[in-house]
Amino acid sequence: MQKSGEDYLEAVLAISQDKKKVRTTDVALRLGVSKPSVNRAMKVLSADGYVNQETYGDIELTEKGRLKASQVYFRHKTLTSFLHDTLGVDLKIAEQDACLIEHDISSETMEKLASFMRSEQERNS
Repeated sequence: MQKSGEDYLEAVLAISQDKKKVRTTDVALRLGVSKPSVNRAMKVLSADGYVNQETYGDIELTEKGRLKASQVYFRHKTLTSFLHDTLGVDLKIAEQDACLIEHDISSETMEKLASFMRSEQERNS
């Protein structure tokens, strides 16, 4: 899956945690893209089995979509926390950098980073 697809899934997941219904407008506002861009992305994600959406209706993650979005969201939050809390990077910059890194980081590095962060949290508790 391409970076943009992961970003759309992550956005749908985040919005669904705050609102009952996820609309094209919500996703467009969150990602700073046009509604037609969201509609095109949702068609691709729907064809690949990641989302369900009636024509211009509410967007829902499928089980496959929720799993993928959760993985991306976990990487994003872990990386943001590491950059901000551990390295002292400004939060806004940490968020932006995490978004760039989350799509390319290897599974091995991500697992080791998550393990490191858990150890740090336990040590500081």
